[in-house]
Amino acid sequence: MQVYRLPALSDNYIFLLHDPDRNITAVVDPGEAKPVLQQLQALRAELTAIFNTHHDRDHVGGNQQLIERFPQIKVYGGAEDRGRIPGQQVFLQGGDRISFAKRTAEILFVPGHTKAHIAYYFPPSNPSEIGELFCGDTLFAGGCGRLKEGTPAQMIASLEQLRKLPDSTRVWCAHEYTLKNLQFALSVDGDNLDLQRRWAEVKIARSRSQPTIPSSIGLEKSTNPFLRWDFPSLQSATKSHDPVQTFARLRGMKEQF
Repeated sequence: MQVYRLPALSDNYIFLLHDPDRNITAVVDPGEAKPVLQQLQALRAELTAIFNTHHDRDHVGGNQQLIERFPQIKVYGGAEDRGRIPGQQVFLQGGDRISFAKRTAEILFVPGHTKAHIAYYFPPSNPSEIGELFCGDTLFAGGCGRLKEGTPAQMIASLEQLRKLPDSTRVWCAHEYTLKNLQFALSVDGDNLDLQRRWAEVKIARSRSQPTIPSSIGLEKSTNPFLRWDFPSLQSATKSHDPVQTFARLRGMKEQF
């Protein structure tokens, strides 16, 4: 399974999954249709599925145009997003599985950013493969999504599911927020040497207009404050040893940053 990262809107990423053996594709969170159609033309490939993580307009805005162009496609999304994702036909719950390009994705229910948010995790099926996580707005490189419809406790439970994935798992998150996220991370975890190194690398990459996505679970565990609510440095920064309170205070500090 090949993954194409397509810049969209102001800072979104759309991900096109390609099965080269059958020359078919699936798209994750098409916020707009144009970049998807352009990549499909370049590949001369057919679109067979839309995998939505949640209902936000910048993740589903291209659904209808793609459905009109490929009326046979299936549109997947979370069961609790019923009525909020254009064209949705398949209603997924945590623990469900779907297949594409000889890979099987596990559906993770990860509410917090929205009440119905899901993620698609493709574990390795052989030693030569790397796990692929398409997590929408739940986990970002160096950050996490705002709590629009969920609670801190829900978001911690969701992020804990992601934190338990293998360190090598590639994290395909939906926005290029990394530079700003790491600026905040340094303000609360400034003695973290891994974070300092990552910050230096990201500054160079962004100065060259290079993408910082995908990340990895291992990198996020060592540098992302929103996966480190149980570390002393973050507990000190928030003046709390309670995991939910630590996370909630971090999220509040980020909102004000």
